[in-house]
Amino acid sequence: MLVVSAADVRARAPAIEAALAAGIDAVQLRDRTAAGGALLAAATTLRASTRRHGARLLVNDRLDVALAADADGVHLPASSFTAVDARRLVGSKRLVGRSAHAADEAAAAVRAGADYVVLGPLFATPSKAQYGAPLGVEVLANVATLPVVAIGGITTERAAAVRRAGAAGVAVVRAILDAADPGAAAAALVAAVADVAPNGR
Repeated sequence: MLVVSAADVRARAPAIEAALAAGIDAVQLRDRTAAGGALLAAATTLRASTRRHGARLLVNDRLDVALAADADGVHLPASSFTAVDARRLVGSKRLVGRSAHAADEAAAAVRAGADYVVLGPLFATPSKAQYGAPLGVEVLANVATLPVVAIGGITTERAAAVRRAGAAGVAVVRAILDAADPGAAAAALVAAVADVAPNGR
């Protein structure tokens, strides 16, 4: 999962396109400051790109934008709507995801009806510093039966490690957008996730 802002959609379109061409199968539009119009414009652009590449589009928190852009789902911050309320609004055919910052939060989110959780930060990263110390890959042993996407300081090497520990996938920002060759970086991440079965199976 590649996480992007509305500004990224405008300024880093080639990087996003390269990541999708390399096999990234989900893009999350996450922007807590952009106005609704700018978010919808970004989501509409991403919707066209993700459809072209057979990838999913998720919109963070803004159920209205997710619906207006015909996104594949909505991703809820830990302090956002309940999964039940989101499901009532977006329906049964769209995904409802939830951010979690501890194993018990992840389990509670799935029990409440989330289709998946994004758990982190697994490793130190500037964008997740406000959520406290990194959880470490060991936390995945406590949530291995849940559909968990690992986030926070993910690199190609770490992607393989969290996949072996039970994560269903990884979410990144800088690992692709700040790479000298975003397409190559995305391809390496995709390969790292695909080459390792969860829990070493």
